[in-house]
Amino acid sequence: MSVSVRIPTILRTYTSDQSQVSVEGSTLTEVIDSLESNYPGIKARVVDEQGAVRRFVNIYVAEEDVRFAAGLDTPTPAGTQISIIPAVAGG
Repeated sequence: MSVSVRIPTILRTYTSDQSQVSVEGSTLTEVIDSLESNYPGIKARVVDEQGAVRRFVNIYVAEEDVRFAAGLDTPTPAGTQISIIPAVAGG
């Protein structure tokens, strides 16, 4: 199942400066693994050593924050738009 992933500027060095890529996967875990296969090194920037979404990264599947869905097990139906968004802090 092909899905579209929006890549934030900070991670575009992994995708040859592409702001959006298409990959395969029926769950977010499969999508991230597919990203890693096509764009080596990107997974370590999104997922920590324990296999969880990094604390400073927000991922949305069809505008739903995966932290409030099924996490990395969130389904990603064909055609779904996935957004990887680095957290922004300030004061």
